[in-house]
Amino acid sequence: MANPITKGKEGNSTGSSMEKARETASQVTDKAKDLGSQAMDKAKDFGSQVADKAKGVAHSVGEAVSGAASTVGRKADDLTASAGTGIKNLGETLSHKAPHEGMLGNASQAVASTIKDSGRYIEEAGLSGMAEDITQLVRRNPIPALFVGVGLGFLLGRMMRS
Repeated sequence: MANPITKGKEGNSTGSSMEKARETASQVTDKAKDLGSQAMDKAKDFGSQVADKAKGVAHSVGEAVSGAASTVGRKADDLTASAGTGIKNLGETLSHKAPHEGMLGNASQAVASTIKDSGRYIEEAGLSGMAEDITQLVRRNPIPALFVGVGLGFLLGRMMRS
């Protein structure tokens, strides 16, 4: 006798149930894949939004820091120019009040002229201009600049030790 369970598709209720179960499992698998894909897309979108927000915040912070640094630089240049004006005025005062005749007069006028010229340079160049000039000087004379740096370091070290 033939087993009714092992018969062909016709008349086999277990076979059609198995096929329905396979179809249902396939549909569930497809649905799970779709849901997983949608979840991945949403996660990517969320990650992209977070990254965009982070970039925006970083950009804003960068602009704020740049603006603050620019303001500080301008203030430093203004203060340097103000100090230069003071030095120049000191030279002019010294020039007017110092003797004008004889050896002492020549020396005092030379010192006053040097002070005025230094004040004028500081006033016009500002801190940024002086930094550029020093950079150019070091580039043109690297070995002497190195020796000056070592000498200043030695002197500062000696002063700190005392």
